[in-house]
Amino acid sequence: MSIVEMKVPVIGESITEVTLSQWLKEEGEYVELDEPICEFESDKATLEFPAEAAGILRYVAAEGDDLEIGALVAKIEVTGEKPAAKEEAKQEEKVEELVAEAPAVQTSNYATGHPSPAAGKILSEANIDPATVNGTGKDGRITKADAEKAAADKPASPAPAAKKEAAPAPVAKPTAFSRTENRKKMSRMRRTIAKRLVSAKNNTAMLTTFNEVDLSEIMKLRKKYQEKFVEKNGIKLGFMSLFAKACAKVLMEMPDVNAQIDGNDLIYHDYADISFAISTPTGLVVPPIKNVESKGFADIEKELKGLAGKARNGELTLEEMTGGTFTITNGGVFGSMMSTPIINEPQSAILGMHAIKERPVAVNGEVVIRPMMYLALSYDHRVIDGSTSVTFLVKVKELLEDPITLFMDL
Repeated sequence: MSIVEMKVPVIGESITEVTLSQWLKEEGEYVELDEPICEFESDKATLEFPAEAAGILRYVAAEGDDLEIGALVAKIEVTGEKPAAKEEAKQEEKVEELVAEAPAVQTSNYATGHPSPAAGKILSEANIDPATVNGTGKDGRITKADAEKAAADKPASPAPAAKKEAAPAPVAKPTAFSRTENRKKMSRMRRTIAKRLVSAKNNTAMLTTFNEVDLSEIMKLRKKYQEKFVEKNGIKLGFMSLFAKACAKVLMEMPDVNAQIDGNDLIYHDYADISFAISTPTGLVVPPIKNVESKGFADIEKELKGLAGKARNGELTLEEMTGGTFTITNGGVFGSMMSTPIINEPQSAILGMHAIKERPVAVNGEVVIRPMMYLALSYDHRVIDGSTSVTFLVKVKELLEDPITLFMDL
């Protein structure tokens, strides 16, 4: 029997450590080649670890352990035959032995277990079932003596006990308050998110500028063309693709907002790879959609839906998590009225969307009710000037309030 050592593989260029989030196979269980045995949680994604041989799994690391690349995770005892096959063979042998050892069944006839007339009368008066009496007569017939013995041996019927009323179940007293504390280790993704957020706060000159946008025209447009859009593309026209296209258009006009710092240099991008903040059970992820400036609304909606599904199922790959030149986060889906989003390093800006609320606003000297949303742009003041940030947000606002210009690329 040989032993195969399972070690943490090289996952990505920037990943030096992973967390063993959970075992998918039990200790001592037989695993097939390439069958997933556990899950690793890296800084960016959750990955399955396949078996490198078929055999018996032996744990070395435990769930929750932080493991460096190359660390020993488990061992596999390579066996020539699957243990289940051996166990089945043993079970078959055992059944055969039991059959061979079983006593021969005695033959019976009419007399067997049948009482004689006198015996039958005694058993009937004593209310005894003949089938419960062992007959000692010829061929197993129940004789008078057998019946008398059975009647004499029958225990007296106990007097029926008086029914007791069921006692009422004790009512649990409500706890007035609790002082319980629970300690739980942070997941690797949560630790990474915390580390990056603190880094962004401490290492950037971050400011936030606000504006508000009237979404009346966008709502009219979606209501008018939604059915045709779904019929043609198989997906709804959402707010996110409209906001993404508006941001991408302005990013191409204002490259400073789409830039990032690298040491003493500034890197400018002639494309808009927009990252979208997606909430998952394990934390926030920001996978990007590449070249948003060149994609149609339906393509953006389809890609975003696919990324969101993968993110919530923990199926995002490292490649899908990498990159991005600008980020959009939508706290409005949770009811947020206003916030100051934190920059997603190494990017220089992030747009925060919020809840749509009907509010009274002044239009042409009259007070009207309109669906309004507050927009927030957090930016790194080392890269983006205040006037640039305000102008960017105003341009996005204008495109959203007159979406025809966005569709016609004006």
